[in-house]
Amino acid sequence: MTAYFIRRFLLIVPTFLGITILIFVITRFVPGGPIERIIAQAQQQALEGGGAAVSETVQRQPLSDDQIDLLKKYYGFDKPVFVSYLSWLGKLVRGDLGISTRYYDPVWEMIRERIPISLYFGLLTLIATYGVCIPLGIAKAIRHKSAFDDASSVLVFVGYAIPGWVAGILMILVFASHWEIFPLGELVSENFDTMSFWEKTIDLAWHSLLPLTAYLIGAFSFMTFLMKNTLMDNLAADYVRTAMAKGLTFRRAVFGHALRNSLIPVATTFGNNISVILSGSFLVEKVFNIDGMGLLGYESVVERDYPVVMGVLAISSVLFLVGNILSDMCVAAVDPRVKFE
Repeated sequence: MTAYFIRRFLLIVPTFLGITILIFVITRFVPGGPIERIIAQAQQQALEGGGAAVSETVQRQPLSDDQIDLLKKYYGFDKPVFVSYLSWLGKLVRGDLGISTRYYDPVWEMIRERIPISLYFGLLTLIATYGVCIPLGIAKAIRHKSAFDDASSVLVFVGYAIPGWVAGILMILVFASHWEIFPLGELVSENFDTMSFWEKTIDLAWHSLLPLTAYLIGAFSFMTFLMKNTLMDNLAADYVRTAMAKGLTFRRAVFGHALRNSLIPVATTFGNNISVILSGSFLVEKVFNIDGMGLLGYESVVERDYPVVMGVLAISSVLFLVGNILSDMCVAAVDPRVKFE
């Protein structure tokens, strides 16, 4: 098994290279980059400054060829794509993610400032997802076709049908705008620094409840039904019926035999959830105006801030690849029949 996981870790390198090469090439050929943005700003300034007297040539191309060449050299667009990628990769190995083309700040500094926020929501989401969905799925499987199962299924189906960011908009409209129970956005209040410890805790929880609910909705529905359906399949298996026929109680059959096998599919989803811990949710953070990794990635894509896009992608890719290996470890821990050779 050790050799298997060593090979899996070694495969992270070529997989990571393949992902980053693909995205790096796409960013070079997608229109609307930093040079196009500077040209658009120069056109706007020329129109505002010169009015109708601005010539048609200036409106069409306010920068000279020499100026454009200097911009290409500054942003590294004057080199072939592969050479530029190797330059970016060399900086990445040294811990340098480059400089933002929009804010002109180091990319790593921008990401590091937002990691605690995404880590906060990511850990809470992970704990709540497994802490609620697994017991709820077990209860629904044991009480299948009961009033509890039917009522909870309605709520879970509604959550499955509504994306998290849509639910976030609805919650803001109802609970924040109409009833004014919760804040419209942000993570803390403006006077957060002047509060006591307990006041800060309550304020943080007050601001976190709606976005955390939006984070949970999608994964909550999927994980609950996955746990329920898998447990029901195992309860109908021959080995459970045989155990009960030999005198084992239903409770012992569920928690002593069927539950462990039912956790195997749940364990395979652990890797995907790990990547959400730091990468966050683009749309949920945008809806609630939470300045985390998700919002940073969303704005960098919209603004064509390619160094930030590549920096966020590099961290998210590594998390996802490591998460897949952790999923295999979880499966091996839950299912002793699994032998990785």
